[in-house]
Amino acid sequence: MNLALTIIQLLSCLFLIVVVLLQSGKSAGLSGAISGGAETFLSKGKAQTLDTKLAKMTKWVALLFVILTVVLNIL
Repeated sequence: MNLALTIIQLLSCLFLIVVVLLQSGKSAGLSGAISGGAETFLSKGKAQTLDTKLAKMTKWVALLFVILTVVLNIL
C-alpha cells in the first residue's frame, strides 16, 4: 500500500511539474502593462483557452499531491 501511494505521488509530482511548465507566463514589465490594456473581455475567449484548462488542472493535481503527502505521512 505504501509503495503504491509513493509511486502515485511520484507520478503526480512529475505531472504537476509538466503542467506548470506548459502554462504561459504572465505579462511582466512595462510592455505587458501597455499591451494588456488593448485586450477586451470579448477577445479573451471566455473559459475555453488552454491556459485556463491548465490552471484548473494545476489546482486539482496539486490538491492530489498534497492529499497523498498527508496520507503518506500518517502511514
